Amino acid sequence: MNRIFVVLLLLPLMVFAQMRGPKIKTNADIHDFGEVDQGVSVKYNYMISNDGDDTLKIAGVLTSCGCTIAELKKKFLLPGETIPLAVDFNTKDRVGPQLKYITITSNDKDKPVLKLTILGKIKESKVVSKNNDGPKIQFTKDQHDFGIVQEGKVVDFTFEYSNSGKNDLEIKDVKTSCGCTAAVVSGKKLKPGEKGTLKVELDTSNRMGRMSRVITVTSNDPEQSTKILTIYAEVVMKEKK
Repeated sequence: MNRIFVVLLLLPLMVFAQMRGPKIKTNADIHDFGEVDQGVSVKYNYMISNDGDDTLKIAGVLTSCGCTIAELKKKFLLPGETIPLAVDFNTKDRVGPQLKYITITSNDKDKPVLKLTILGKIKESKVVSKNNDGPKIQFTKDQHDFGIVQEGKVVDFTFEYSNSGKNDLEIKDVKTSCGCTAAVVSGKKLKPGEKGTLKVELDTSNRMGRMSRVITVTSNDPEQSTKILTIYAEVVMKEKK
């Protein structure tokens, strides 16, 4: 009888212990950035915490649009640890109400998928170009998905562009959103009708899950001096030999 009593007494504790483990927690599920001017870069830090008693492992961070970048500096959180999830939303070429999502997958058994939301409204820019005879940069495509890539591989893609304007086009600068991405441009100065290429390399070393990276091209095009290119990849673990 006493043995049965002890088992019944310990049973809730055993069940509770099994229910613990890593627990993902955020300071907010939704961020409303309000009303902003078109072209503004909206930044916000969600705070991601491990509210459990075991290491929280972030498997991936995926955004619903190439205009949104979400970066975590760490993928493993000890119990009680909190780190920022840096979100950067580029409002260029967008107008009106906006609704974007960030999806985080982890080893939290109760909440393996956490969905965060950013929303707001973008006011249309009223700036009108006075120079219709200037250079005009035109890319054949502004995004590329590498698909599934094994971790550690370096993949590349070449974007093609041309000067469809009436004056010489000059590429002033090319920046990438991450040190894992390199971009090499050929044809920094193009006469009307000429073509150029921009080769982009993505190093997937020490990365895992869905990746999205941005390449920002700045030129003397009076109508779109900044052009955004986006690359994607789904990084998976190396196959064991």
